Amino acid sequence: MKPSDLPFLNSVSEPTLHPDASRAVVSVQRPDFAADAYVGQLWNIPLDGGTPSRLTRGFSDTAPQFSPDGSTLVFLRSHAGGRPQLFAMPAAGGEPVQLTDRLLGVSWFRFAPDSTRLVFSSREPEQGRYGTVDGVGPGAEDPRLITTLKYRMNGLGYSGDKHAQAFVLALPDPGGEPFIRPVGRAAVDNGGAAADGLPEARQLTRCGTDVQNPVFSADGTRVLFTAALHEGADADLVTDVYEVSADGPGEEPRRLTNLAGGPRLGAGYPVQSPDGAWLYYLAQDLSDTGRDFVARNTALYAAPAGNPANAVRLTDPETVDLAGGGIVPEHGAVLVFNLHRGATQLLRVDAAGTIDTLVAGPRVVTGAASAAGTVVVSFTDPGTAGDVAAVDSEAPDNIRVLSDFSADFRTSAGVLELREETHPSADGYPVHGWVVLPEGEGPHPVLLNIHGGPFSQYGWGLFDEAQTYAAAGYAVLMCNPRGSSGYGQQHGRSIQAAMGTLDLQDVLGFLEGVLAAHPDLDAGRLGVMGGSYGGYLTAWTIAQDHRFTSAIVERGFLDPLSFIGSSDIGWFFAEAYTGSDPQHILTQSPFAQVDKVRTPALVIHSEEDLRCPMEQAQRYYTALKLRDVPTELLLFPGENHELSRTGTPWHRRQRFEHILRWWAKWLPTSQNPAAEEAGEAEDNTGARVPAPQA
Repeated sequence: MKPSDLPFLNSVSEPTLHPDASRAVVSVQRPDFAADAYVGQLWNIPLDGGTPSRLTRGFSDTAPQFSPDGSTLVFLRSHAGGRPQLFAMPAAGGEPVQLTDRLLGVSWFRFAPDSTRLVFSSREPEQGRYGTVDGVGPGAEDPRLITTLKYRMNGLGYSGDKHAQAFVLALPDPGGEPFIRPVGRAAVDNGGAAADGLPEARQLTRCGTDVQNPVFSADGTRVLFTAALHEGADADLVTDVYEVSADGPGEEPRRLTNLAGGPRLGAGYPVQSPDGAWLYYLAQDLSDTGRDFVARNTALYAAPAGNPANAVRLTDPETVDLAGGGIVPEHGAVLVFNLHRGATQLLRVDAAGTIDTLVAGPRVVTGAASAAGTVVVSFTDPGTAGDVAAVDSEAPDNIRVLSDFSADFRTSAGVLELREETHPSADGYPVHGWVVLPEGEGPHPVLLNIHGGPFSQYGWGLFDEAQTYAAAGYAVLMCNPRGSSGYGQQHGRSIQAAMGTLDLQDVLGFLEGVLAAHPDLDAGRLGVMGGSYGGYLTAWTIAQDHRFTSAIVERGFLDPLSFIGSSDIGWFFAEAYTGSDPQHILTQSPFAQVDKVRTPALVIHSEEDLRCPMEQAQRYYTALKLRDVPTELLLFPGENHELSRTGTPWHRRQRFEHILRWWAKWLPTSQNPAAEEAGEAEDNTGARVPAPQA
């Protein structure tokens, strides 16, 4: 894969399945350089093996949902530069009809059981901000008086002046007469009829915090949602499931979780069983403090719908981690997503706690839908960035693949093999991971990649970074050291207040094991790189171990002390991972060890990163510069912590090009030669080509 191949990476949304199980619909999205945005449409996937076909023609159509009666398909549509809005169309096909015109867009929606209404979440801006007053831009808004710990979020910015709320909308006949809409955008009066001809969107909640994942109860009379409304919510991570009347507003939300002994669960994703007998939700046990989130696996809980205080935990959080997705209700059970050794499995769990594994193996299940006894999934694996399959007990690995949205990627970019390997750490602990080898004879230089988190994992999905670096002539090593998810809570907690110890030992043990197993790798030409926690461990590694020729430190957690006051999660994250004693924190701080660094390092960061703020990179880069360590600082305007995953397509391409330029300087290969060998005309890290103008 080359940086220019990014537009071939088609990702696939969670599927929706028609009630008769004849077909599924998904959104297929891809990066587009001309638009410098993610574009895509809805695709129809026949379950009888027929050819998938494009269903819509919007700029960006996402999140499709069939109505329970199968008559209507609702989805989110974004125009170029616009916010996602609800659209509806007849399930049999036809012209989509716009349902909302929310200033800050719509982020989530679900149908009522009778198919006549939708509940959705949308951010409600404070008057005077975010364009609610014509002519008042961001720089002219009133000052913000901050009195809380939770007031910013990466990718969102300030959060307290635009809380997400729940709304209910009566669904019109999408095949009926079109709405008459005036020219330009008109405000929506949430207390009465919509002023612009759109159907009424009635605000259901007016909470002083975000309302997340609202859904209807099984009988359609109530709306369930997740929020943090308890006393002291600003100082802990506890969230609860609440319910209100679907006919509101006016009723105070009723809490359905954390009823027995005070708040300690981080609960979310509520659903009722179709018969209304059970309430299911996912939750993490955050201990009595409500803040101990480190390596707390996500479990499934169930409670009788009429007696929510009698909740029981259905899965063992030590061995099962359901952080891979939400909950898909079925008759008599639910479908959930388990993180396990680099895979995401699909499990079926009933109210008695009986667990059946529906999909496992070397793949990452990203979504699922169920109807008429049929289950379909979206997934990624070493050969696809996203496809759709039916769960079929007679098919290999229990899945029958229904699409091939990565065919053009494999043809254009090629896919190099993902090899699973396990190697011992210094204390004998088995470190699990993967290797991607370049084509051709060695000796190949080696790049040790370190993932973020740290409670995260590398896995079986197609990974654009590994494919890009391997295509440029590098052996790419990726492992899940202690501290990672997918291997049990003890594995994840082992680096708490001990960062840079066992995790460093494990990544170096994996590196040494791979080098011993592959004599065609060049042990004298090594690079190390990572982002977020991976940036932390990269910076820590080059302060302790000088075997690496060069390094890349990206969006790093580099100074735990300054992180506390500057990061959106700093008020709880740094102390939870490095402890509260300042002297002990310094023993885990890359910035405190910067005097030991001799390895050349490229520092990459985004200017709008609120998770690992830019000051972390600037101070680290300056410290290296003052100590005459070869270094560069690459800053991306307009991007946040998610640059490498969801940044604008041109910035993602330029990031890859700068990374390859850096490796060509310090670890040149025949596929990625140094600048003097390639010629200056080959340097393609400059300005983009302007998009054609109409």
